[in-house]
Amino acid sequence: MDPRPSLCVAVQIERERQPNSWEDWRFRITQVLADDGRFGAGARTLRDDGRHAVFLHPGLEVALYPDEAAGYRLNLDSGAPAWFVMWRVADDDPSRAWPERVTLSYHEAGRLLDAQERVDSLPLPPELLPWLADFALAHDRPEPRRRRRPASFQAPGER
Repeated sequence: MDPRPSLCVAVQIERERQPNSWEDWRFRITQVLADDGRFGAGARTLRDDGRHAVFLHPGLEVALYPDEAAGYRLNLDSGAPAWFVMWRVADDDPSRAWPERVTLSYHEAGRLLDAQERVDSLPLPPELLPWLADFALAHDRPEPRRRRRPASFQAPGER
């Protein structure tokens, strides 16, 4: 098995102008698509009528890492396996957003959220479940459970 299998994806982002009186722009990740090169190299606008726009960002790599296997297993065991897309909004132009990273690890998504990043999830296609499950099973090594000795059986210095 390849030590770090990967696939290339494209992320589709939808932008809405003034969805309510509190926001100037609202962004939403709408799709993660397999990218076999047909989308080109750079981001492009698919539709923009001034109020709603759709952008496609191709060429993002989703690599599987052995030390994230527990996070992949947790994603699979969640009942709703998902892509996790981390995305950002430009500081100088709040009408522009782009995806930075796509992962399948529940743990990595949690770390990104802890770092105050924007992370959206989308359902993982069923055809990718066996690929992810095979990798997670091959690399996830749960720590063995250890029996804790009651304090009364421990030496006074170990209590």
